Amino acid sequence: MARKDTVNALIRRGVSAKVSEAIANANFKIGDLKKTPFEIICRYVSEEDAQDLLNKIGAKKIRLGEIQPVAKPKAAPREKEEKKPKVRRTDLVIPKKVKDLTAGEKKIAEVLGKKGYTLPRKIIEELAQYQGNLKLKAKDLEKVIDMVVEQYDIHTIDPNESIGIVSAQSIGEPGTQMTMRTFHYAGVAEISVTLGLPRLIEIVDARRIPSTPMMTVYLKDGKDDATHAKKVASTLEETGMLDIADVNTDVDGMKIVIILNKKKLQEKGMSMDNVVMALKKERRLKAVVERDGDNITIKPETATFRKLQQVFEIVRECRIRGIEGIKKAVIKKVDDEFVVYTEGSNLAKMLEHDDVDPKRTTTNSIIEISQVLGIEAARKSIIDEAAHTLDEQGLTVDKRHIMLVADMMSNDGDVKAIGRHGISGRKSSVLARAAFEITSTHLLKAGITGETDHLDGVAENIIVGQPVTVGTGAVNLIYSPAAAKKKRD
Repeated sequence: MARKDTVNALIRRGVSAKVSEAIANANFKIGDLKKTPFEIICRYVSEEDAQDLLNKIGAKKIRLGEIQPVAKPKAAPREKEEKKPKVRRTDLVIPKKVKDLTAGEKKIAEVLGKKGYTLPRKIIEELAQYQGNLKLKAKDLEKVIDMVVEQYDIHTIDPNESIGIVSAQSIGEPGTQMTMRTFHYAGVAEISVTLGLPRLIEIVDARRIPSTPMMTVYLKDGKDDATHAKKVASTLEETGMLDIADVNTDVDGMKIVIILNKKKLQEKGMSMDNVVMALKKERRLKAVVERDGDNITIKPETATFRKLQQVFEIVRECRIRGIEGIKKAVIKKVDDEFVVYTEGSNLAKMLEHDDVDPKRTTTNSIIEISQVLGIEAARKSIIDEAAHTLDEQGLTVDKRHIMLVADMMSNDGDVKAIGRHGISGRKSSVLARAAFEITSTHLLKAGITGETDHLDGVAENIIVGQPVTVGTGAVNLIYSPAAAKKKRD
């Protein structure tokens, strides 16, 4: 890699390819040449070429007799360093994850505090919003809060309620009405995305790569300018060598010839310089890149047919511009701004782009969100993707059921599938694991290792015919004849 960089750097300064290769083969770098005596350089090239080389890199001619040895300064004796006491930093600030209460919300919170009530933050926000619009008197506001608290208590879930079964039924029953239609156009006719039952299965299975990965990209500046949006979309779209040029092999000259398509270059807003720079940045390409009129020629370091074929394959696969994985990028006007939809996903690289708004840009790849933004963002993505998939089919499912599924999939800090490779396979109960899949394997392994099942869950108690530990099965009723007789007397 260093040799290739030296050759390219010298050629850019006007040094001939022959001299550049001779200097690079001698393991010289441009910085070394400026300190090397003229006589040593002449060992590898002629005196005329050596003088021309020094002129073009802006270096003075140094003779062997002019170099004086530099005496190394004696190292001062080290003194024992005193251990400095560790100072605790006081400039660190813990960021606020919850915004402060507004004046209206504080007023609602004071009334709740006086009455000894507690309500979620979201309900307090809604009450404050209504109070701001209606301007209720203090007594009327208290009556409204009493009614809200009463309704909230009615809708809370009882202890030992089987919420898992309720959520499973609430999602599973509408799921039977979902279509098997795999593809649906995602806002634009050019890009399709998986929806319906196949997409819901992808979400709960925590697939690493979705069948149709896509991104919704929002722009920072110029979001209402169609020309700017098209320009940004063209920079996001991955452009390969074969998209803008024909790559041919010249066996007689032992070189690769790239014939650029000027029309396609113009459509992509690119020039020959972009192609040359991309080839020089390609680390796998160990060859000399030169311009030949309107074409580009590439000569391998070693003139062999095998090396020529390797260089040919690398050049064909070379990415000239764009973000890796983004196969297509199209724009569509949504409300008052242009949004870019992409076929393919690469969240990490997309968020680094200067023209992309990182706060609103998202992808349908849940695992990718988890790796880039963390588990909380992945949990939110599971909820949004599942809710969107059900809504698109016209099915109404309470969001709290989906939230429970998302919590179970993400509560360990990583995204787990619902099946035997995730949540079901991690259950502590042998019988519960065996009831799901590969029954004989689980029972055999538990028998060999001497595993114990304490029958704490629902599935294992149903299997052995015991009352399950939910609802009335979660409590024990004790009848005392002596206490009953005393009460009657």
